[in-house]
Amino acid sequence: MADTDGRTSPERAGLRTGPGRLLVTVYGIFTVAAASRSAYQLSARFDEAPVAYLLSAVAAVVYGFITVSLVRGGERARRLAFGCCAAELAGVLAVGTWTLLDSSDFPDTTVWSGYGYGYLFLPLVLPVAGLVWLRRARPRA
Repeated sequence: MADTDGRTSPERAGLRTGPGRLLVTVYGIFTVAAASRSAYQLSARFDEAPVAYLLSAVAAVVYGFITVSLVRGGERARRLAFGCCAAELAGVLAVGTWTLLDSSDFPDTTVWSGYGYGYLFLPLVLPVAGLVWLRRARPRA
């Protein structure tokens, strides 16, 4: 939010400075990539692998929430982003394990399949990096 003189307050800008800027960029790219891929898959090929395509859409929504929270800044946004990163990590671990144990449910891959294998494992590394950054970015008492 802007101060009275039109500048962004340091408290609100803190999440998107330093490593936060890189996280905003990568999460923004992942949001667009996952949303585009899932929109096509859901509209053109839903009957081929509905579970996989719906999970890709869920990943896109999670990435979008994290991106918006990081851009918005502030303590509430930090907490929301932290929760979304934790949910993302849980999703990557759950879907990654599921795809390794029973690939028959996934005739096509998702962003989180094989722990993000198709995306150079970034879906596994990204939430960990986000959680570390968001923990460090929390205001000190």
